[in-house]
Amino acid sequence: MEEGGEVLINSLLNPIRAVKPATTRQKVVSILYTILLAVIMGIAAKLVDAPGINPIFDNIGGRLSIWVFVATLLSVFSYSPRVAALKAFAFFGSMLTVYYVYTVWILHFFPAREMLFWGICMLIAPLCAYLMWYGRGHGLFSTIIASLPITVILSEGYQLRYAYLPIHTHYYLIPFLMGIYLIMVAVLLLLVPKSSKNRVLILTLAIILSCILIYLNVLGRIFGGMNGYL
Repeated sequence: MEEGGEVLINSLLNPIRAVKPATTRQKVVSILYTILLAVIMGIAAKLVDAPGINPIFDNIGGRLSIWVFVATLLSVFSYSPRVAALKAFAFFGSMLTVYYVYTVWILHFFPAREMLFWGICMLIAPLCAYLMWYGRGHGLFSTIIASLPITVILSEGYQLRYAYLPIHTHYYLIPFLMGIYLIMVAVLLLLVPKSSKNRVLILTLAIILSCILIYLNVLGRIFGGMNGYL
């Protein structure tokens, strides 16, 4: 029964994007590279969290969009949706392990709320990555999927105008932060869709969805008062 269901799902999804042939060694190597990237980014995220570091780095690494951006690229350039799911789990698992082992064992600080949030992200990331793999395919489903990470980045980027209020004074950095968010959007639009027509459709849909998210304050309701999420 399960095999029949899998065959049905594959028959529906294969026309959107076909799986790229790859050996077991190629898949394992790609996952190992993902783990290495995650370890490096986890260490970097912890280091920029230190006092005296330019706050622009902390306010990029400590927010959601950079991780959505990286996970999206890892997913769409995987050999298959299954490999994308494994890489997403490996990435968040390795990154969070490095980050919070340092936080708890070295700094003797236990941020339970943030750890719970990122633990949930780690668990749902494989499903998101599995679906995101089809964002570099064809058709309406692909267009919708590809627009979702851009929607998140645009929505969070818009909210950056409140990034330093009321307790911070680095107002001059807000335009630079917004510029980095726009660069992430541009990179996704350049690398994920396979045609200019798809880029226009994806951007249009992402703008519409982000306006809805902003109007309903979806990210604010989900993340509450947390200014950063790590």
